[in-house]
Amino acid sequence: MSSTSQIQQAARIILDGGIISYPTESVFGLGCDPLNEKAVHRILKLKNRSVNKGLIIVAGDLKQLSPYIEISENEKQKILNEKPVTTWLVNKSSLTPNWVSGKHKKVAVRISKYPLIINLCQLINQPLISTSANPAEAEPATTSQQSEDYFFNNIDLYIDDQSERTGQPSQIKDITTDTIIR
Repeated sequence: MSSTSQIQQAARIILDGGIISYPTESVFGLGCDPLNEKAVHRILKLKNRSVNKGLIIVAGDLKQLSPYIEISENEKQKILNEKPVTTWLVNKSSLTPNWVSGKHKKVAVRISKYPLIINLCQLINQPLISTSANPAEAEPATTSQQSEDYFFNNIDLYIDDQSERTGQPSQIKDITTDTIIR
């Protein structure tokens, strides 16, 4: 597992407008402050990904997501109780920037059960961007080394974690219709 000092370093980098490569439950992700337009665009450029596609916001708890979403009590319960970990498409609030939601009226959000993500989001007191660590059309990185092989010195910090990953990005469901998107 990653050290406390490495998580603290990641928090400083994110709050200073940088980007990190970090482990999630399934694959390695790239992350930054969702409200930092420059950092988000830097990730999009590295991945060769259109801003129109939108990105996922990941948090350690629902409170951190609250400013970005508009959900009913029933939808809140779906988010909190779904297993396995699911990314939800939910109605975005007026505070959600277009560089996060893309051309969509909804935004993708996930509450992580992964200790590193929970601790990092607590330290920065907000959620972070979560997109798989891979250029467009390449397989998502499942190790820190693979992420580094993709992006070299273009990432401010690579967090190493030897835990096993599933290798499959999280399922994405529309919260209104329960339709599986991915």
